[in-house]
Amino acid sequence: MLLCDIGNTTYHFFDGIEHYKKDAKLFDPSSIKEEIFYICVNKQAKELIKPLKNWIDLSTYVDMRNYYETMGIDRVTSCEAIEDGVIVDAGSAVTIDVVKSGRFEGGFIYPGSKAMNECYRNISDALAYSFNFELDLGKMPKNSRDAISYGYLKLLRNEVVSYGMDIYLTGGDAAEFAKIFPYSHIDETLLFKGMKNIMKKANIC
Repeated sequence: MLLCDIGNTTYHFFDGIEHYKKDAKLFDPSSIKEEIFYICVNKQAKELIKPLKNWIDLSTYVDMRNYYETMGIDRVTSCEAIEDGVIVDAGSAVTIDVVKSGRFEGGFIYPGSKAMNECYRNISDALAYSFNFELDLGKMPKNSRDAISYGYLKLLRNEVVSYGMDIYLTGGDAAEFAKIFPYSHIDETLLFKGMKNIMKKANIC
């Protein structure tokens, strides 16, 4: 069984054993002849895939009554992967979603680290620092890099930790965010687990 998460920059594949990525601008979806189940947030890619009968859109099998209409299918699918916990998907945006007893309780969207870096840089070149994820968030900072890092990271960490639930980290910056969530679970295949659960509920696997 081949699964695919299509984002704005990559096609992320999982064959049940390994996962790998293809550049969204260069990859030709018609090159795959086997049956493939996918979710997609990339409008251009979705148009390319639409006429391909072997590409099956899993978003049509999701019971959206548990979610809200404009919620991204990638967030929905990750929520389908767990019974209880807080999901922190650290990508171009950081999304935080809470699931209790298999039900989506709500969530929020935070700027990703690169986007927030740009915000500070736009304010002043003097604030053009990368974030220090190894900062001691228990102490008030005494330099500019740590000051912007503290303002970005501590608010996020405190909110996530306040739920008192297991934390699941996924996304491209998961390893960095694990430094402020040392007891979290890093799972690069979390979304694919959600896809499998959607398929089980729909009796298509």
